[in-house]
Amino acid sequence: MKILILRFSSIGDIILTTPIVRCLKLQLPNIEIHYLTKTVFSNLLTNNLYIDKVHCYDNNLNEIIHNLKKENFDYIIDLHNNIRTAIVKFRLLKPSSTFNKLNFKKWLIVNFKINLLPDIHVVDRYFKTLEKLNIKNDKQGIDFFIPEEEKVDINLLPHNFHNGFITLVVGGKHTTKQLPEAMLINLCKKTETPIVLMGGKEDRDRAENIRNSAGNHNVFNACGIFSIHQSSSIIEQSLKIITADTGLMHIASAFKKEIISVWGNTIPEFGMYPYLPENEKYKSEIIQVVGLKCRPCSKIGFKECPERHFDCMNKIDTNQLLKHFKND
Repeated sequence: MKILILRFSSIGDIILTTPIVRCLKLQLPNIEIHYLTKTVFSNLLTNNLYIDKVHCYDNNLNEIIHNLKKENFDYIIDLHNNIRTAIVKFRLLKPSSTFNKLNFKKWLIVNFKINLLPDIHVVDRYFKTLEKLNIKNDKQGIDFFIPEEEKVDINLLPHNFHNGFITLVVGGKHTTKQLPEAMLINLCKKTETPIVLMGGKEDRDRAENIRNSAGNHNVFNACGIFSIHQSSSIIEQSLKIITADTGLMHIASAFKKEIISVWGNTIPEFGMYPYLPENEKYKSEIIQVVGLKCRPCSKIGFKECPERHFDCMNKIDTNQLLKHFKND
């Protein structure tokens, strides 16, 4: 049996599909799994032990559909559910199942604060697309595979980081998901535990300002100098991770790390909180401002707070975070 999985973006959403991939591979005999995603995200999947082939989409839908037709798939699992994946399914003319994104219910809670969302993680909702195939969730959590050549030797970090450090994520795709700079500076000033600041190239200047303003020799700016796999290797070797609602949060869950997630304009009720194996004692804490009339203001995020006050982050109790900055 040959199956095609569709999920174009983004980091966190793709990482959260890995339990689907694993359970399909392990529960169906002689199955061949193909995965279609955007080229920019393909490196998240190329090392996955349970995927036989990754197909890359790069704005030319006709070309990729032409190539996919040659594979003659038996079944398509659409975990993205947008216009482009609908076109792929229509053009391939194969049996399929499609993920329910619950967009109307998300719209209700964003615009009217009416919460009709099910109390279920998005991973478990993904599994509903597999009911026709009789695939069950093995409850073993997320997968993320780091190539051997991308694993980071922690001895390359400053000497004071060799006995343990905390990963503090400063980046995020949307500003209203990010921890405010003043809060990050305050956290870095008040801790003696070594901290690795994590983010992309676009976050490096901001992280450098945080490091300089904190005046703390225990802060290392890793933003933009490591690949996604190298960054993941650092997270895997850290004591814990403190992060907003980001893709790195989901990667950390693959390594069963202690995760302190801080929520701004988005809410855990969307089903995207850290997903950890069932019946095992992994530490995870959600920190958020409860009761704000303006929250959630979006299911994704904005460049700036629509209300101009950014209370969802600015009113976070810093002491809730500081208690986690301990080398324990």
